[in-house]
Amino acid sequence: MARGGWFRKQSRNGAAEATVPDGLWSKCPRCGVISFARDVERNLNVCPKCEYHHLITVEQRLTLTVDENSFVEMDAGITSLNPLAFPDYDDKLNSDRAKTGRKEAIVTGRAKIDGQTLLIGIAEFGFRAGSMGGAVGEKIVRLLELAEQENLPVILFTASGGARMQEGLLSLMQMAKTSAALARLDQARIPYIVVITHPTTGGVYASYAALGDVIIAEPGATVGLAGRRVGNQDMGAKLPEDFQTTEFQYRCGMVDQIVHRRDVRGTLGKLLMFLTEARTYVK
Repeated sequence: MARGGWFRKQSRNGAAEATVPDGLWSKCPRCGVISFARDVERNLNVCPKCEYHHLITVEQRLTLTVDENSFVEMDAGITSLNPLAFPDYDDKLNSDRAKTGRKEAIVTGRAKIDGQTLLIGIAEFGFRAGSMGGAVGEKIVRLLELAEQENLPVILFTASGGARMQEGLLSLMQMAKTSAALARLDQARIPYIVVITHPTTGGVYASYAALGDVIIAEPGATVGLAGRRVGNQDMGAKLPEDFQTTEFQYRCGMVDQIVHRRDVRGTLGKLLMFLTEARTYVK
């Protein structure tokens, strides 16, 4: 390409400056390698060099996971309020709604995987960092209650910074609320599968994210209650280099299987079939 093409522009003093069109390149936050954004997208938004799993949207996750045109959203109108009149909270909610096209930090609904009907919830990290407030907790509980009523398995994809501080104790209450609903689901022997994605932390990890009958996770995800710096302070010793990662949690028994993004759909299909069949042999 000739000089002065895509990558050159004139500065104020007339000299040529190098530029790069927006969205052409993607820099991996883990290894720092710069790749064509299109190549990363074709690779399921996984870094071609180090296999870092980039954040993806709800729409992308649905496309990768469920049968085509099978997803039907539920409770889309449930939104957060501002119970504490927290400064600027309403503005931030409206900003995230405009940015993501979603009304809350989780999308729930009915879908199919390999023809098997299920209920599914997928976190939208772009909305308030996937944090759990009253609306998120309510949507999850409604999904779990419907699963109990209709005897359907549940899959939840997690990605969250934890409980939403702008809603105070009302947000923390959702940890107990979702956990209680999952206890009822467990008593009804209805399968519940968690797929942990980067990052899953705080109150979300301390509640519904850690209570799956089967917990699978994408490689390299940050998973845990608190960050490495807090952990070092609390323990008074240097923690392992991979502390609070998928791999660390797997070694400690908190994750059942680490699954590459390309294999998540197939793994879920097999788990659904196995758990559904297993229920017929359990009294």
